[in-house]
Amino acid sequence: MPALTPTEITGTIVWIGLVADRDAALASSGLDEAQLTFAGIPGEAHGGLTRPSCSRVVSQHPRGTEIRNVRQLSVVSAEELAAIAAACGLDALNPALIGASLMISGIPDFTHLPPSSRLQMPDGATLVVDMENRPCHLPAKPINAAHPGAGDKFKAAAKGKRGVTAWVEREGKMRIGDTVRLHVPDQRAWQP
Repeated sequence: MPALTPTEITGTIVWIGLVADRDAALASSGLDEAQLTFAGIPGEAHGGLTRPSCSRVVSQHPRGTEIRNVRQLSVVSAEELAAIAAACGLDALNPALIGASLMISGIPDFTHLPPSSRLQMPDGATLVVDMENRPCHLPAKPINAAHPGAGDKFKAAAKGKRGVTAWVEREGKMRIGDTVRLHVPDQRAWQP
């Protein structure tokens, strides 16, 4: 019996990005398409099969410990990013400024997708949702460079709307305009 249920909910890829050198800048460069490998998007600073642990998992692993990389991509919702922009006093916010790897439109309540949900591309390439990507102060600098003062509002504005982190389960290609189908775990919510 399958453990994941395909839903009728689909979204559309509206933006693809690549952060080439995380130490140089958080902002990503836009792409028309990207190959997905088991290590993420080739050339992406957040890619790789493993990564050093960071503040997200400091309760489980000392900072810098080598762990499995389940945050190969930062995936955001076009609708949620529009809400963040409005809260920052902007008409729009370029996903490149927040270091996004992928922006999808059409999937409701995107940031709160259940962990382990799948986002499947037309050729079968599949991303696994790890968890909510909590907002941090890092996007403030590139946002402020483009929109003075707006970046200072980002962290509060992005709470509950920053998207998710994801990793590649099945290799393939993604292109702007591709339809993405949502698959969710077939289990009840945890009730401790």
